[in-house]
Amino acid sequence: MEEMPWHKSRWPETVKKSIDYPDEPLFALLDNIAAKHPEAPSTLYSGVSHSFSEVKDHADRIANYLASKGLGKGDRIAIFMPNVPMYPPVFFGILKTGATTVTCNPSYKAGELNFQLKDSGAKAVFVFDHPTFAPTAYEAIKGTDVETVVICSIKSFLPKVKALIGGLLGKVPKAPSYEEGTAFYDDIVEQHEAKAPDVSLNPKEDLALILYTGGTTGTPKGAMLTHSNLYSNVLQIDEWVQLEPEGGGTPAKLNPGEEVFVGALPWYHSYGLTLTMVASYNVGSALLCIPDPRDMKAMLADIQNNKGSLLHCVPAIYAGMVNNPAISKYDLSSLKACGSGAAPLPPELAKNFEAVTGATLFEGYGLTETAPMATANPSIKSLRKFGSIGVPISDTYVTILDIETGKKELSQGETGEIAISGPQVMKGYWGKEAETAEVMRDIGGRRYFLTGDVGFMDEDGFFTISDRIKDMINVGGLKAYPREIEDIFFEHPKVAMAAVIGLPKDDDSGDEFVKAFIVLKPGQTATADEFIAWAKEKMAGYKRPREIVFVDSLPMTAVGKVLRRELKEAELNK
Repeated sequence: MEEMPWHKSRWPETVKKSIDYPDEPLFALLDNIAAKHPEAPSTLYSGVSHSFSEVKDHADRIANYLASKGLGKGDRIAIFMPNVPMYPPVFFGILKTGATTVTCNPSYKAGELNFQLKDSGAKAVFVFDHPTFAPTAYEAIKGTDVETVVICSIKSFLPKVKALIGGLLGKVPKAPSYEEGTAFYDDIVEQHEAKAPDVSLNPKEDLALILYTGGTTGTPKGAMLTHSNLYSNVLQIDEWVQLEPEGGGTPAKLNPGEEVFVGALPWYHSYGLTLTMVASYNVGSALLCIPDPRDMKAMLADIQNNKGSLLHCVPAIYAGMVNNPAISKYDLSSLKACGSGAAPLPPELAKNFEAVTGATLFEGYGLTETAPMATANPSIKSLRKFGSIGVPISDTYVTILDIETGKKELSQGETGEIAISGPQVMKGYWGKEAETAEVMRDIGGRRYFLTGDVGFMDEDGFFTISDRIKDMINVGGLKAYPREIEDIFFEHPKVAMAAVIGLPKDDDSGDEFVKAFIVLKPGQTATADEFIAWAKEKMAGYKRPREIVFVDSLPMTAVGKVLRRELKEAELNK
């Protein structure tokens, strides 16, 4: 890689500017570590550990089952589960058939899940055995190409006594009923050989994952990520995260086989999937499964009891940890490296977190379309710049383009749209060639992705985001898109018009809440509570408006486009 501005003053000396990437499918990470350390712990959940060889065994059996159903290369298979120990074997099992995974937000309602299943053309879906998940999935598959539903129970992954007592008392989550033709994870593992089919894959061209994002317009689109996109990003992250030994010395990468990756971020999201779940198989370290990070008490106890050492989270979770009144009761000294992303990291929060835990906290930046990590602050404390998103990681180029055309490169210090090039950049949007062309640019012989974020590069080559082109609303690190929420509101029989904006929580522009403005149809009356209750049945929690206002009209352009900017400015000026 040629010398770039970010390589000159603060680039960590021990980090390679360019690295080698094996020409292997993503599931080779699991196969390789299972061959080297078969009995080493992989998934950790509720006091039960499953080894790398066990995860591979289950993945191979799942692949065998899917192949027996005629599923394989060219097919899409969805996962609708939280962070439970079945997730890795299901994920890798799908890939071993040559099929493409479609990871779905487990908080989705039936309509939201139906859109992803229908748009991706998924033919099968793996679902967590739960009173809510299973009925939602059964409803969501209507009108889609899904023919196979596999129910995955947590019971066999619990300690035997706990599973027995929980089953007797009805505390083990379970669907109220199962539809005819449903398959079950435990039966698949018991009845099928641990023999994955032979598939021929081109890692640079064949898809491993379709991950839905609002992209630069807010319209849900499936980012197509190849095996190489994800594999490359895992290796880039592994090269980047290097820590200084206590007492000083040469920085070094994480210790293979000695770390415990804390799976707090959801694995349906690229941040949690790549940087935690998949990365744990590259480093050969245990993966702590945390289905619900909102249960702060349980998460802190899990980190303490399992000696979690690497944690990737959003600032809201770090704030929840630091501000938890019981934080002093937990021993979090095992934490070493902690990454923050998806929202701006307040410098004071970072300092407080490091004071409480003794860990190194560094901020990074990326998007679903970049698998996700593209830039990061060094994990060496003396080289960080709080308030910036860091520098491009190995083999990654970032440039600033003029906002008007997206074609002219700007100089250091000038503000424009951030564009990214590297082996981690997606292939394109699923079924949307025009939208793909809109966000891709060939500049200087490199293929760049236009992020929709506005920023600049400083004198040291560090990048800072100064504004956003997108109308997206950042709710605790999750992206809520106004148009999608507005479209759902238009389904309500009393609604004539609707507009949605994001407003900062407690003057923190990095964490927002949703506010909706609704114009009722003539003769209709309603209350805010009525609509909030209705929204609970229609959309995931982070998308639901916290405030609803009824108005006579909305500010609009001459061609009928709602001016959300005016609504937001009026609210901020109050």
